Amino acid sequence: MTTNDERVLLPTASGPETRTAILALLRPYRSRAAVTILTLGLASTAGLIGPLMMGHIVDLVVDGNPASSMTTPVVILLVVAGMQGLLTAIGFGFLTSLGETMLADLREQVVDRALNLPLAQIEAAGSGDLASRVGGDVSVIANAVRNVFPILIGSVLTIALTVGGLAVVDWRFALAGLCAAPIQLLTLRWYLNRSTPLFARQRVLEGERAQKLLDAVEGSRTVRAFSLHQSKTAMVEERSQTALDWSFIVLALRVRFFARVNTAEFVGVTAILLAGFFLVRADASTVGATTAAALLFHRIFDPVAGLLLNFDEGQNAASGLARLVGIARLPAAADSQPPSMKDSSISASGVSFAYTPGHDVLYDVNLKIAPGERISLVGASGAGKTTLAKLLAGIHPPSSGEIQLGGVPHHQANSDLTGRRVSLVTQEVHVFSGSLADDLRLAKPGASNQELENALGKVGAMAWAEALPLGVNTMVGEGAFRLTASQAQQLALARLILTDPPIAILDEATAEAGSAGARILERSANVALEGRTAIVVAHRLTQARQADRILMMDNGRIIETGTHDELLAAQGSYATLWAAWSDSRATLGQPEAAGPA
Repeated sequence: MTTNDERVLLPTASGPETRTAILALLRPYRSRAAVTILTLGLASTAGLIGPLMMGHIVDLVVDGNPASSMTTPVVILLVVAGMQGLLTAIGFGFLTSLGETMLADLREQVVDRALNLPLAQIEAAGSGDLASRVGGDVSVIANAVRNVFPILIGSVLTIALTVGGLAVVDWRFALAGLCAAPIQLLTLRWYLNRSTPLFARQRVLEGERAQKLLDAVEGSRTVRAFSLHQSKTAMVEERSQTALDWSFIVLALRVRFFARVNTAEFVGVTAILLAGFFLVRADASTVGATTAAALLFHRIFDPVAGLLLNFDEGQNAASGLARLVGIARLPAAADSQPPSMKDSSISASGVSFAYTPGHDVLYDVNLKIAPGERISLVGASGAGKTTLAKLLAGIHPPSSGEIQLGGVPHHQANSDLTGRRVSLVTQEVHVFSGSLADDLRLAKPGASNQELENALGKVGAMAWAEALPLGVNTMVGEGAFRLTASQAQQLALARLILTDPPIAILDEATAEAGSAGARILERSANVALEGRTAIVVAHRLTQARQADRILMMDNGRIIETGTHDELLAAQGSYATLWAAWSDSRATLGQPEAAGPA
């Protein structure tokens, strides 16, 4: 299996690819975007009137005008302040709505691509990488859409219009204010060159931390069984400490950044006041104009601070956006029609497989399964049973050799057709949050309640389903009614019946039930497999005994094949396994039908 250090992460989009994706998302909403920018522009323009009116008032005072002359400018100030506030609120509302809509569109693209990704690719990247993108990255971007991007866009408009306002007062004040620009631009360039890779690396580290947490949680039973608590905790702590150290590096960069920004503001204000001093002294300007220029330049302090203070959040969101776009840009499922499958037969010819190149776990497997035949795979842990099952299900392509479903090579059948022809049920069943009926309809959208009840009844689940507070309309899953391991497996088998594929693969699908529910689940599985070509990775030898043919595996090879009676008569590895299992059942005083392989 690919280790964490060898993981091939899902793709991340480049800067140009991300910008192209944003423009594509924006294209259907160009009118809304234009109205939004116009509204925010009007709000910023209204904000220019305040400093200009204050400069006018200063000139009125300097010229000795009566107090009554102040009434009109003050009224204008109050009206303009109200208009600016209203337009800003409306513009930010428009911008947030537009951003949320585009994010929803992107999220749908990402989910669509993620659901169609080959499981082998997800396994190679680690589920933590995908989880951190559809979870953490989406949260970061959503926060930026609501709280950061409105400030950034509003700040850019305000700064641009304010520089224009300075030019209206006197172009020489604008030139003086621009003295701060080189420092700000050099500071921003210095910051971007360092922060962009830092934020990208920070998102990757968070994905690695999430993967370590998922590994520990998903393997909790193994961790407890082998007393691996300390080593697993140490690995999580190491990844968490690395992410924390990286956060401190980012924080130190921000402190140095803002020190340079404050220097730029000091230089700009000083330049404007000096220009005003010499212009007033030369009767080339007025005290009021100098006041207006100083206030206008001061007015951009908050937008500049907002722009720079939130820039790192914007960078963080941009890094997350690039990771989401990387998934969204993956090729969609092919629409071409693959060759139709003739029947439900399965064949494997010279199949070998390696999770890591050069380290095969399956060796030259040759197999033919007739339509409707039930095969059981048995063998010790690590013999290759689950790996072979995954290859037959199309989760992994073989490293060499060929697998055919109904006479069609696996590589010629697209994933959608394979998913409809082959269903894989494992011991790890996910119960989706929602009603039990909705969970079942994932297998067959539009299924009637009668069809759902028939499926539940066939696998012996109708009794407990009817006992739920609202029957099949009861909410199940996280935060609702929690199904037992046996109930979840019966739910998975009911989905199998609703999907109704010609080929079914059960990978230790009764393992989580324990001895008490083993016979119930075995009966459920037998009903669900009726009329299908079936491969059963047997957790209990009683399941293997019921198969038409048993394949005994060892070290990635099929070493024996035959019926239960034939293999017992051969006195080979299967017979030895059966004898050991029978003795263990007799010693424990348990009925034969409940014993694990």
